[in-house]
Amino acid sequence: MGNYSGEFMFLLHGLNDTMTNKYIYFGFGLVFYFVTLLVNLLLIITVILDKTLHEPMYLYICSLFVNGICGSSAFYPNILADLLTDSHVISYTACLTQTCVIYSYVLYEFTCLTVMAYDRYVAICKPLEYLSIMTHQKVIKLLTFICFFSILQSLVGAALTIRLPLCGNDIDKLYCSNWEVVKLSCTDVTVNNLYGYFLILFHASQAVLIIVSYIQIIKASLQSQAGKVKFMQTCLPHIITLLNFSVSIIFDVMYSRYGKTQGLQSVRSILGMEYLLVPPLLNPIIYGMNLSQIRRQFLKMFRCKIKAVF
Repeated sequence: MGNYSGEFMFLLHGLNDTMTNKYIYFGFGLVFYFVTLLVNLLLIITVILDKTLHEPMYLYICSLFVNGICGSSAFYPNILADLLTDSHVISYTACLTQTCVIYSYVLYEFTCLTVMAYDRYVAICKPLEYLSIMTHQKVIKLLTFICFFSILQSLVGAALTIRLPLCGNDIDKLYCSNWEVVKLSCTDVTVNNLYGYFLILFHASQAVLIIVSYIQIIKASLQSQAGKVKFMQTCLPHIITLLNFSVSIIFDVMYSRYGKTQGLQSVRSILGMEYLLVPPLLNPIIYGMNLSQIRRQFLKMFRCKIKAVF
């Protein structure tokens, strides 16, 4: 069952309702992937080359751009390849690899947004202490910790899944996810379930920290006109990113665990992959275009390149 050339394969059924227009979807997907890579790479280069952007907030934002490229690259190549073939299969090894990368992307994104909320809290509520608290060394350590901690969490989940014998190979999604594989197990999955609930509770506690931080930020911002302007420029983009990412993740987790299998496949597929499509493209737009310093330096660098060409 599910063996091709001796290797266990999963069947992905998320494309079942889209195959009549697969070339149109392929074209849109390819454009989205190219634009996502391009805008993220350009803004990463802008932050790296301009030393005036080597501040904590911009380093966090730059890390979101890098993470967006990783998340997109774990999703787009496989789905684009599937759109050009009639058999939508993925090997066991490739499935677990995709799961680890996507979960690392999700966990990194949410944890980084939590740290960014704290960064904005210190910047607005404790401005005189900001530079002593958010030193360059501390920011690098935080980003390194977030990266390794996110990878570790996803690897633990994968390790718990590897030990499970499987009684099926049908995945009702466009891509592999850990819980979809766990549901195919022939044995008890209590440990996997408990680990999943642990991650949900852990990141729910992060959500509480974000809410508390922003309550304090809003209180401080309302006390002066300058505070209101700073809130609109630096905090509003963060809130938009956070809400979009959190809502899509909550939907995907709740539907994967408790949703019914009946329903329109295409709608479920779109809602289930929103957090992989929108944030990597939305982050560069709302941060790169809304934060004046990034926008100014990006346009300056772009004009210099144009002049050099002509």
